[in-house]
Amino acid sequence: MNGIDSSEQSSFVHLHVHSEYSLLDGAARIRDLAARAASLGMKALALTDHGVMYGAIPFYRACAQQGIKPIIGCEMYYTAGSRFEKGTRKENPIYHLILLAKNETGYRNLMKLSSIAHLEGFHYKPRIDMESLAAHAEGLICLSSCLHGEISQHLLHDRSEEARAAALRYKAVFGDDFYLELQDHGMLEQKKVAVSMIALAAETGIKLAATNDVHYLAPEDAEVQDVLLCIGTGKSVDDPDRMRMNTDQLYMKSGEEMERLFRHVPEAIAHTAEIADKISFELTFGRAALPAFHPVPERLSSADYLAQLCREGLVSRYSLLEQWSDGTDFRRLAEERLAYELSVIENMGFSDYFLIVWDFIRFAHEQGIRTGPGRGSSAGSLVAYTLRITDVDPLKYKLLFERFLNPERITMPDIDIDFNDERRDEVIAYVAEKYGEDHVAQIITFGTMAAKAAVRDVGRAMNVPFAEVDRAAKLIPNQLGITLEEALRQSEALREACERQPKTDALLKMALKVEGMPRHASTHAAGVIISGGPLTDYVPLQSGGERSVLTQYSMEHLEAIGLLKMDFLGLRTLSILERTLGWVKQQYGVHIDFRTISDNDRLTYEMLGRGDTMGIFQLESTGVRRVLREMKPSDFEDIVSVLALYRPGPMEFIPKYIQGKHGDIQVEYPHPTLEPILADTYGIIVYQEQIMQIASRMAGFSLGEADLLRRAVSKKKREVLDEQRSHFVQGSLSQGYAEEDANLVYDMIVRFADYGFPRAHAAAYGVLAFQTAWLKAHHPVPFMAAMLASVTGNQRKTAEYVDECRRMGIGVLPPDVNESGVTFTPVEGAVRFGLAAVKNVGTQAIEALERERAEQPFESLLDLCRRVDLRVVNKRVLESLIQAGALDSLPGHRAQQLAALDETVEAALKWRKEREELQIELFGFDEVQNWDIEMPDIRPYTTGEQLELERELLGLYLSGHPLDAAEELLAPLSLDRLVDLAEAPEGAGSVAGLRIVSLKPFTNKKGNAMGFLELEDRIMRVEAVVFPAVWKRVSDKLEKGGLAIVSATVQHQEEELKLIVEDVLPIGGEAAPGLADRVRQMRRQLASRAARTASPQSQLQLQSKPQPEQRSRPYSGSGERRTVETATERQTETAERKPASAAPRQRQQQRVYIKISAATEQSGALERLQALLAGHSGALNTVLFYERNQKLIALSDMYKVKPSPELFAAIEELLGAGTVAVK
Repeated sequence: MNGIDSSEQSSFVHLHVHSEYSLLDGAARIRDLAARAASLGMKALALTDHGVMYGAIPFYRACAQQGIKPIIGCEMYYTAGSRFEKGTRKENPIYHLILLAKNETGYRNLMKLSSIAHLEGFHYKPRIDMESLAAHAEGLICLSSCLHGEISQHLLHDRSEEARAAALRYKAVFGDDFYLELQDHGMLEQKKVAVSMIALAAETGIKLAATNDVHYLAPEDAEVQDVLLCIGTGKSVDDPDRMRMNTDQLYMKSGEEMERLFRHVPEAIAHTAEIADKISFELTFGRAALPAFHPVPERLSSADYLAQLCREGLVSRYSLLEQWSDGTDFRRLAEERLAYELSVIENMGFSDYFLIVWDFIRFAHEQGIRTGPGRGSSAGSLVAYTLRITDVDPLKYKLLFERFLNPERITMPDIDIDFNDERRDEVIAYVAEKYGEDHVAQIITFGTMAAKAAVRDVGRAMNVPFAEVDRAAKLIPNQLGITLEEALRQSEALREACERQPKTDALLKMALKVEGMPRHASTHAAGVIISGGPLTDYVPLQSGGERSVLTQYSMEHLEAIGLLKMDFLGLRTLSILERTLGWVKQQYGVHIDFRTISDNDRLTYEMLGRGDTMGIFQLESTGVRRVLREMKPSDFEDIVSVLALYRPGPMEFIPKYIQGKHGDIQVEYPHPTLEPILADTYGIIVYQEQIMQIASRMAGFSLGEADLLRRAVSKKKREVLDEQRSHFVQGSLSQGYAEEDANLVYDMIVRFADYGFPRAHAAAYGVLAFQTAWLKAHHPVPFMAAMLASVTGNQRKTAEYVDECRRMGIGVLPPDVNESGVTFTPVEGAVRFGLAAVKNVGTQAIEALERERAEQPFESLLDLCRRVDLRVVNKRVLESLIQAGALDSLPGHRAQQLAALDETVEAALKWRKEREELQIELFGFDEVQNWDIEMPDIRPYTTGEQLELERELLGLYLSGHPLDAAEELLAPLSLDRLVDLAEAPEGAGSVAGLRIVSLKPFTNKKGNAMGFLELEDRIMRVEAVVFPAVWKRVSDKLEKGGLAIVSATVQHQEEELKLIVEDVLPIGGEAAPGLADRVRQMRRQLASRAARTASPQSQLQLQSKPQPEQRSRPYSGSGERRTVETATERQTETAERKPASAAPRQRQQQRVYIKISAATEQSGALERLQALLAGHSGALNTVLFYERNQKLIALSDMYKVKPSPELFAAIEELLGAGTVAVK
């Protein structure tokens, strides 16, 4: 550790310090605490968060980086009674107590005590008691803590004898490692306690130690802590009764400040240095004790047993294949590959790891729990395949083991397993039982205050008006992981709001201070730790709820100390597969084994080529469906490529892949010898494994060395790139390649390193994509029933899949009390709604109905009411079932059943009462009067009334839809769906056939009339705004409940789709002349508007020719609404399909405009944009609009392009949303 010169060091050490991990209390970040302590010349620093050790690892590292000694501690909650006792705080008060780890034994005891407090003593707070403290006191230093300490509380309330007894009790446990703590934050209570504490020290001989209760770095940060406390307690800073600190002195004071404060007891300062000198502890990073697998057969090591299982598995996997015994080299190569992998695994010490994974996978399979085919790079392991850990053949799909385990870079293996999401917990329970609950835990994760959340939390705490907070939050761009600092750089509107509104400015400044701080702890979705020894030897634990145990260290810190982490992931797709396969076997007697099904099934690929992939794993988004329609996949390799390419970055190469596949271009390779590696992807580097293979082929690298190269170049550090270039070029020269070729290929590797996707992962997920697609193609009804069952409770996805059933010609039947299960089920070529999908119908009611109908179906409403427990299947449940259509198979229509319900329930109760009375009187004779209820003579619900009730109770229209009246008019127009617009970029244009659910006229601040609408299509509803200029034109066309074709632009607010209406065309049930022409006109107007207001956000400098100055038009982004419109697929179709009568001159004037922002003119986007344009050659000129000087620059003819959705998507991915338009 790089120490500070002793002459510059302070004699004082802070021993009572809270970080951001004292959740919503500590207002100092760990890295800042360490840096501040170092700048103050302190030789050491403690961390003592409230009741937890969350920050211990990052704190240790931060201190080491600053050259000061880290002291790991905790401010424990202590009860003088038993930790197992509950009671009120008055009956069993909770005190504070500081514990510091003096050495490794102390560190382990500190973790044990923290775990005991959470797992055994939690009541209001995680508590320890004297029994646990005494049992684990070795290696710990104890301080009596703040005003909330036991001794301080006794002294504060003049209980001197109790204080003395408590002090001696602690001294008996810790001896000379117990200190009485003095604090002075200017509070009268502390001054009173300090006088008595000094006297107590003199009386008992216990040493004093001065501390400052550090919660923030500087006095001005007291306001930040106040806001955090308000966020945590749900109060505002204006609330006089809120929890607050009555001082601004809880900051990291300098040694000089502390010496002045305690000049009357200088020994209290000196003892802090004495305590720091007692600390002798270094945290060990690297590999902790890995668990040993058991049982292993006698006389076999773990490595031997693993090898035996793998050899058996190899025969099981391949012996039935023709090439296994046809005399070719396949068998020899497979056996050699297996032997190589086993040797690497044994040398790296991971044999037990693989046996552990094999064992719980075996358990899952024996229990009928479906597992995924693989995830991540582990699918490249033949060992994993032979053990049935994965189901992707690494030999068939050319997957590399070294991408998973690199013998030249020892790292922990990482096998992530997908389980049926409904049964994942069974596997975790098995592991805990086998290895011991004290060896297995799930992993903690922290929810942090991201940019928008920080603004909203701080706004509430600072009592800023909601409208102002909401406006500020909505001005933050909708970008994953965006920071407030970046938002202020990007959003001129946000900066202007801060300049205009002092409250908004104060809000943003405070939000910047708390942004990124942890807000709450929760359970990691998948991570599980398995340890060799008891977990509390390595990590503190806490309860995760529902009897689960969590580590107090998060994922990255557990990996740093070398604990074995495995991901047990719950995957909905596996539940869908399991349900579908079960129903197929149950209904058709067909057992489907995917291992016997060819992955070249014609029906499946025809469906994929049509883009009919709603519900298909990883292939159901609008963009992917469009790619599939253009690609027309014909084999499994195409599926794998789509999964790898359809991501930010590599998307720009999709057109080239498609052109190569269809023979539209001549596929070129950077060097002829690389064709075997790149042939499957038409000359494009798609996979990380291809980079490794290229380095091996050209430069003679081992695959391990090639993996190191791949990792190194992906970091894009100049010195690393230069070093690796030299290594690669020299290797290539030694293999006989020309230096020019070597440099060319290396440049290509560098370019693609960021894009490359693990082929093993893509292949594994390709298996799931193919399996779901095969089931949809061959068994559509059970598959769609399983899809719907998987989204029960999600109204939007349910509506989406119901609409897909309608498109496929699959009937969706209403719920039925005699037929429906809990969830959706396939029945005779249709899908039946489940009872759980009906609002207000709970599990107990469904179970009661299922029990009774198992004896005999219900014959009438009265029969049902007589037989079920009406306390469980109560009137509210019955009303919901009737209105949802679940009693349609019984006598009476819905309106009659509902009108007769009260009388029926009353009659059923009376019937039951009389039957019970007669049974008593007649000793079991239960014949009673057999009455029935006549249904009232009333009209049925109208279609509209029935549909609205269905939507209220089921979340969607089922027996029809209000848009049915115009179906014949709308179907030929290829209108947009709202669910697809939810994926569209900001400002995209849309034309959709919608129903006006509601409209609300509104007058804005300027006195102009405008309106707010709620619109819906068959799947979802959306809010829309009609601004004044448009309102004038369309307000008389808007009618509640009316149907209309609406043209609008897309806006995303808080990740919710909103529409800005541009035009409205009312429609009725009759044919409207010229409707198609009107729709085309709407699209042209949207395209034209998009071209005028396009808002590119990045830059490049290409070979260009000046555009005449007078044609320059500055970008306009201001006005009453701040939206950006961009060309969509419909707009590009309009651009390409001009009427034949259009004059040639008019066609030639169309251009593709790309905006270059000032902020990014010097970015590295140049080469990539240049390649994009060159790869989409066509007839339209490209024009750059430079925002900085408001200039238009037309590029040379070599950059003429053909507009396409793929080109525009790739440009927007590179430069940002709204960066391209056709005009």
